[in-house]
This record gives sequence, C-alpha cells and structure tokens, in this order.
Amino acid sequence: MRNLKEQPDLKLAMVQTTLAWHDRAANLVQFDSLLEAARGADLIVLPEMFTTGFSMDSAGLCEAEEGPTTDWLRRKAAGLNAVVTGSVIIQAADGSHRNRLLWAEPGGQVLHYDKRHLFRMAGEHKHYTAGDTRVQFELKGWRIRPLICYDLRFPVWSRDGENTDLLLYTANWPGARRHHWNRLLPARAIENLCYVAAVNRVGTDGKGYAYTGDSQALDFQGETLVCAGDADGVFNVTLSAQALAAYREKFPAYLDADGFELAAL
Repeated sequence: MRNLKEQPDLKLAMVQTTLAWHDRAANLVQFDSLLEAARGADLIVLPEMFTTGFSMDSAGLCEAEEGPTTDWLRRKAAGLNAVVTGSVIIQAADGSHRNRLLWAEPGGQVLHYDKRHLFRMAGEHKHYTAGDTRVQFELKGWRIRPLICYDLRFPVWSRDGENTDLLLYTANWPGARRHHWNRLLPARAIENLCYVAAVNRVGTDGKGYAYTGDSQALDFQGETLVCAGDADGVFNVTLSAQALAAYREKFPAYLDADGFELAAL
C-alpha cells in the first residue's frame, strides 16, 4: 500500500497560449519555443486540441493514432525528461474521430484518454465519438486523472473518493463562460479532496470565439496556487504530496462518500 507522505512533490508546468487556427505546423513551432521554459517540470500540460484549435472539422484535421503529433510529443517528452500531455484530433483504429488526450512519457510510451462529454452546443457530438472509459495515469507515485473541457461540468465522472491525487483538465473554454470555469474548478478540488490543475487557451479562434485563459492549479481546499489570468506563457507550480496526505488525514470526508455506478451514455 502506498504512503502518500513519502512521495516526492510534483512539479507541474501549464502552457497557456494562443493557437493558430487549423495550422498544426505553426502551433508545434510555437510550442517548441514555449516548452523550453517548462524544462525541469515533471508534467507539462498543453490545451485541448492544441494543434488546431477547437474545431469540428474532424475528418479534415484528424491524425492517425501514430501520427505526427504523437511523434512530436514523444520527442518532447524524451528531450525534456517529462510527461507532456494535451488533446489532439485523432482517427482511432476503428475509424471513429476522437478528441483524445495523449500522455507522452519520457521512455516513449504514449497513453490516452478520449473525451467523455462532447460539447453539443458546438455540435461536437456530431463529429466525434465519445470515450467510455475513465483512466488514471501514475507519475512519481501520483495518481492523475485526465479530463477534457466539458467534462468539468459533470462531477460524477470526476468522482472517485480518495484515489485520485490530481484531476487534470485540458480545455478550450471560452471567455463567455469564464465565471463557470472559475467556480467549477474549486468545487471539483473540494469534493474530491485532491489537487486540480486546468489548462486553457487565450486569443480568438477561427470562428471568432474569444478565450480568456485562467489556467490554474488549486489545492485540495479549492485555494488557488497559481492562476495565469489572460497571460500568454508557461506557469509553474509544485504540488506537495505531504500537504495532501496531511489534509486527508485531518479531514477524511471521503469515508462518508456515497457509492455509485456509472451508466453508459
């Protein structure tokens, strides 16, 4: 059984920036430059659909499962000796299009999570296939659950008692609903007794939607550790395993959590 108090801290780098619309090459060049400021982190997080912007042109922009962005992520993870993660438009082996978070490890392995809740107000459910599996990754003993944007609105999908140490959201969350983002993120941290980190973008996309950022990391009481506001850049924070363990020991609300089963969408 793991002892959270004995785990090392986790160094996190959140990359918040503008995205070139439907231009993978331009975006990867931009991230090539930005990621140098993230060197030294254990985990580097990029926005949702970081090579294209939040696009419904899934057929025109999709990549194969072992496509150029997967290769790029592998190189970055190896070169920075860190996990590098963000979501990309992928055509899965079964031919379906997925909003897929890729989790590239320094040793070359690439794991993934497919977005569960597709944003119907933009028609995402018409162009992508939803994922049906909750996943958890481990890094330096930390249990990390990846989620994507609209998933944030659905607490049951995020909930699993004390098992998760960090809920990780990657997003293209528009400024029009900025206050929802800033209220829901602390709620997820408080109810799950875990850290939350969320990476959004800034700028305006090809459809004219504005994004105001607010990439942030919060502790297990919903307190802000770092918030990027609307700035462009790399934002670093160190998460303490000892502080998390001490709080859970002092306030073990997870012991009174309700049991539940997830149903298919």
